[in-house]
Amino acid sequence: MESNKNIFFVMGVSGSGKTTIGKLLAEELGISFFDGDSYHPEANVQKMAQGHPLNDDDRKGWLERLNELAQEHENQGAVIACSALKSTYRKLLRQGIKKIDFVYLEGSFELISKRLADRKGHFMPSELLRSQFEALEVPDDAISVSINATPSKIVADIIDQLK
Repeated sequence: MESNKNIFFVMGVSGSGKTTIGKLLAEELGISFFDGDSYHPEANVQKMAQGHPLNDDDRKGWLERLNELAQEHENQGAVIACSALKSTYRKLLRQGIKKIDFVYLEGSFELISKRLADRKGHFMPSELLRSQFEALEVPDDAISVSINATPSKIVADIIDQLK
């Protein structure tokens, strides 16, 4: 599949399954996976761990780093998990990249809130979920998939939309 040479940003609010789906999608396409959370500066991680939402200034350097990461892997393709909540963030992530797709993992506040309550050992407290939904600008130019299915079915839905 030629589209596996694209850069894919798997996006959505915390708890929507970006890492799980991103890893499976990368495996299916035979390309590398990167978890955008791993590229947050320590100050951002600390701020979120203390229950404070990140602002645009906090995110700017992080988004620029993820754009660099995408450019570094443009020839071989990659899947990068990143919330990419606002259109301005997606515009920054898109800079200089020719073949790029955003995959939006769509789910209700109630479903994702329950998932976060069940999740252990992640720095994003579930209290910040509301602020993420408030910041979310649903993309109109992305592959959108419901997260109300199994991970393998979600990935199959993504692959179908790529064809």
